[in-house]
Amino acid sequence: MRAAIMQPYFFPYIGYFQLISAVDVFIVYDNIKYTKKGWINRNRILQNGRDVMLTLPLKSDSDTLDICQREVAADFNRLKFLNQLSEAYRGAPYFSETLHLVEHIVSFKDENLFRFLHNSIVKTCAYLGVSTEIRISSEIDIDHSLKSQEKVLALCDYIGAKTYINAIGGIELYSKYIFRLRGVDLKFIQSKPFEYKQFGSVFVPWLSIIDVLMFNSTDLIKECLNFEYDLIEVS
Repeated sequence: MRAAIMQPYFFPYIGYFQLISAVDVFIVYDNIKYTKKGWINRNRILQNGRDVMLTLPLKSDSDTLDICQREVAADFNRLKFLNQLSEAYRGAPYFSETLHLVEHIVSFKDENLFRFLHNSIVKTCAYLGVSTEIRISSEIDIDHSLKSQEKVLALCDYIGAKTYINAIGGIELYSKYIFRLRGVDLKFIQSKPFEYKQFGSVFVPWLSIIDVLMFNSTDLIKECLNFEYDLIEVS
């Protein structure tokens, strides 16, 4: 069994979904600290030929809270959010179907940040035909006071994963030797460049999955999810 573990992100880039597609079980962290200025509640889209930030506003609260303890702002204007996407992408080849998907996702009324993001990931995976089992970290019976590598290994052990795949950005965080001692192969996923036409402008890479969906068919995206990456082992 292959597993991956990540915190949830707001309409993340295609590499996030490649990671989900590459494993049998994908665990989403809910009981992990919310980090400001990351990708948990924001991402980038294309607007007038350049990348701009798309943000899910949050209720003001302590920075020490876990993701599952944060809330979407009560005044989050869903219509304004959709109008921003409409202005940015009207005329894109897959505009109507993508906007319908996003509208369905942002209409989710639960104000809990984790549940909102979890729902968006599940719905996007279903739209793309990704059948990976998605589990929530706090619902897995391990010692949740464990940190970093030890927590990852505990989660892998509990679900019976023999291979753990991590995003390439975490290559310095884990020891292949320690994983091997615990009977788990450690691999890292590296996305290959995926370039496509964006209204004829200079291509802006690694934007939100929304951008990918606006300009590409689901068949092409599925092919990218399944084949356009490398799995890397470190010594």
